[in-house]
Amino acid sequence: QVQLVESGGGWVQAGGSLRLSCAASARTFTRYNMAWFRQAPGKERELVAGITWTAASTWYADSAKGRFTISRDNAKNIVYLQMNSLKPEDTAVYYCAARDPSSPQYDYWGQGTQVTVSS
Repeated sequence: QVQLVESGGGWVQAGGSLRLSCAASARTFTRYNMAWFRQAPGKERELVAGITWTAASTWYADSAKGRFTISRDNAKNIVYLQMNSLKPEDTAVYYCAARDPSSPQYDYWGQGTQVTVSS
């Protein structure tokens, strides 16, 4: 079982930056692939960025490439999402998720943190 708690959301003007953090409770955190998703009002949840358990590979949605960076600190059981050059369309609730590499889906989710970008 993995418990995930996001933090770092808030309000920022367009062009600004935020860093989201996701703290995981599992002692086996290092075995999980991690990802950030987001869901804007009236829209489906979408994958923003992901990272393998070794951090050897990362992947990003086209909308995030060049502006967002996902990273992890396995010693601290934390995953980060650094978001730069934020746009109003980045406004959403951001969720952290964990997936065992043997699972086809993300099985563990945090409660979400609100990010609001004003123009």
